[in-house]
Amino acid sequence: MRRRLLVTYLTLIGGVLLALVLPFGLAYAQERTAEVLLSRRADATRIADLAEQAIQESDTTVLRSEVSRYTALYDAPVEVRRGNGGVLVEAGGGVADSAGPFRRALAGRTTEHLPLITLFGPGRVVIAEPVGSDARVTGVLLLAAPTSDARYDVARVWLLLAGGMLTAFAVAVEAARRLARWTLRPVAELDAATEAIARGRMTARASGSGGGPSELRRLENRFNDMADAVAAAMEKQRAFVADASHELRTPLAVLSLRLENLRAHVAASGAERYDQVMLEMNRLEILLEDLLTLGRIEANGPAQAGHGELVADLERRLDVWQEVADARGLSLRTELPSALHRRGPAETLGRITDIAVDNAIKFVPRGGHVSVTLRAGTAAHGELVLTVADDGPGLDEEELTTARNRFWRSSRHGGIDGSGLGLAIADELARAAGGTLDLFPAQPQGLVVRFRLPGRLD
Repeated sequence: MRRRLLVTYLTLIGGVLLALVLPFGLAYAQERTAEVLLSRRADATRIADLAEQAIQESDTTVLRSEVSRYTALYDAPVEVRRGNGGVLVEAGGGVADSAGPFRRALAGRTTEHLPLITLFGPGRVVIAEPVGSDARVTGVLLLAAPTSDARYDVARVWLLLAGGMLTAFAVAVEAARRLARWTLRPVAELDAATEAIARGRMTARASGSGGGPSELRRLENRFNDMADAVAAAMEKQRAFVADASHELRTPLAVLSLRLENLRAHVAASGAERYDQVMLEMNRLEILLEDLLTLGRIEANGPAQAGHGELVADLERRLDVWQEVADARGLSLRTELPSALHRRGPAETLGRITDIAVDNAIKFVPRGGHVSVTLRAGTAAHGELVLTVADDGPGLDEEELTTARNRFWRSSRHGGIDGSGLGLAIADELARAAGGTLDLFPAQPQGLVVRFRLPGRLD
């Protein structure tokens, strides 16, 4: 947008400068051409009088002397022709391209207009003066006046005008650049603020530094007010979910304990229903814990781990999952680098791994395979890539697009424990860390969960 605004400004400024400079340059060229015509026509009139006298007296001695002297002094060829076109006196090699001026002068008309003298020519101009008096024209004087001095003057003035125009245009370019930057400063600040908010930094605001038109400054203030209102509403929502989940934990824990104490008093006929109630209690506790996790992520974001802690933390977690996989009859294969010298959110990496491996172990049948791979990606910025793949039933195309929604569960997995918040938590963790979480089918079957964390290796 700044470029388009600059082009608009500079086009207008260039048009104004040309509208000022071109008429002035043309006017000076016309004035200098008129000066050449007036000065040379006076000489032509004087020589024409001598030619009339020479024709009347049939003596061209004085005329030849004057023509020769004039040609030598001004480097201007001169011809005196009779009415029939014959040359009476000639000096300087004759006058070329004189047919038109000769006919007009023979008709009694003196030269009143010359071609416009510019930097590019003409090199000479022909001035014709009738020889004779009143209606009796006995000959024609033709004078080819050089225009070098006039062209030099025109070139000098035009160069001065061009230099002045270029200087003014350069000043205008800088002024237009500053004006465009000043005008669009609120737009740039709004763009930066909206980009930051889109990436999850809800505290980002337009600075409102005071630059720019008043209308755009008001827009900045209204955007900030809107962002404050949205952030406040989201904060209230997060606080409500966190408070509600936290407040429900205690009565749920008490209720669960009391239900467990009732186990000894439950008759055999009610044992099945009792187990179903305890199962629902466990699911409710998991749901509350996941809601609290989401609230903490949205409020605080992921914590950063130091050098070397990413791999060590992940290894500890995978040792635990190895035992769980063995108990379920699954093969858990891990591929981790020996050392990874970079900083990163270890809790984010570990929590996403827990969620992805937990889902794989839940849904992969006995004898299946689960793999966990951590490596530095091939991107230019050395991104970190965590991949958890399995050969279970996987998800279809429609399920892949909705699996990260909160409380989503596949209709095919209704009998399996879970809150439907696992992948939603993983996705929120990935975005809070500045990364991405992708789901796609494995070949020939199964599911792949891939977490990409941008960054450069230290």
